[in-house]
Amino acid sequence: MSTTKNLENQLDIKFIAEACDHQRVSAASKHHLIPDVVKGLMKSWSTKECYDHISPVSIPSHRAIIDIIKQARRILFPGYFTSASLHASNLEYYIGKETTELYDKLCEQITMAIRHNCRRQDRPCTNCEQSASEMAYILITKLPDIASLLAQDIRATLEGDPASKSPDEVIFSYPGLLAITVYRLAHELQKLEVPIIPRIMTEWAHGETGIDINPCAQIGPGLFIDHGTGVVIGETTIIGKNVRLYQGVTLGALSLPRDAGESLRNKKRHPTLEDDVIVYSNTTILGGDTVIGAGSVIGGNIWLTESVSTGTKVLLRRPELIYHNSPKT
Repeated sequence: MSTTKNLENQLDIKFIAEACDHQRVSAASKHHLIPDVVKGLMKSWSTKECYDHISPVSIPSHRAIIDIIKQARRILFPGYFTSASLHASNLEYYIGKETTELYDKLCEQITMAIRHNCRRQDRPCTNCEQSASEMAYILITKLPDIASLLAQDIRATLEGDPASKSPDEVIFSYPGLLAITVYRLAHELQKLEVPIIPRIMTEWAHGETGIDINPCAQIGPGLFIDHGTGVVIGETTIIGKNVRLYQGVTLGALSLPRDAGESLRNKKRHPTLEDDVIVYSNTTILGGDTVIGAGSVIGGNIWLTESVSTGTKVLLRRPELIYHNSPKT
């Protein structure tokens, strides 16, 4: 009996040895080649061929900036994005706590942004902590105005979209409002000339919603972006009050030369939409001299590079539809 058992154990060991491919896999490993790849990377960074951030100066934290956006939304829309129940007796305490924390986070990230920018551009000391404290406080003082603007954006959505059932639905669900909220926060920081952070904010919103709004754009109250996916609002765009944009709308620049980054920097390259303009889906409006007059309606699938006077409707001629019916058998 024991001889049979020993034989079975030997067979099991042999089977395991045959089945195990550890030695074959180890022999095929490429670990020893990785150091040469690392040396190549180090060479590209040392010659400045590629980009890096190897510095004792901290760069702003992408995750921290997203946290700032979410905290600002909790302040601007109290009770919507919180786990705690809010009521009259604790609202002031809650808003005070959130706003103080927001100020502290802004100070930290803006300080990093200024310090990083100074080092990159070899600027003299700009008293970054003091400047950051002032900028953060100014943004905090703008929060009531931003809340008022967003209330007008929400009302424009309710008036312009029969599918919207309530302000709650718009605040919770509409990508257009999320993109506009982030833009309005980022725009105030942009006006203060805070480096890099405004663009990080709006590009995060772009990734979340498919709506790309440059923080430098100037947008009046009552903006309604319906559906939103594919909307692009360029850097020097000016949008008046109560404007409505549908999905796929581009407010962009005309074709740019190779040196456009420097030669056209800070020049008006994107269109102006005056008050009460409606632009339907998949329309492209280009050029810094292009002005869409107040009350105009621009139909869908249109390419426009010239100005339109007040109260104009721009529509495509109805296309001819051709139907082919299969022959009956």
